[in-house]
Amino acid sequence: MSSDDKLSNKTEELKGKAKEGLGNATDNEQWQAEGKADQGKGNVKQAGEKLKDAAKNVFDK
Repeated sequence: MSSDDKLSNKTEELKGKAKEGLGNATDNEQWQAEGKADQGKGNVKQAGEKLKDAAKNVFDK
């Protein structure tokens, strides 16, 4: 997994947390939902990249 991918995925997750927090603070349900969705997308991408890394490590041995 490249550093750029890691940073991008983590950034997406953190943006989602911020958006959800802002939605909670302003009682904006749309921002809350979008924030949770962004966090989920970031987490799924991170998990996929970790799986690729694990598979690569298995086959590189």
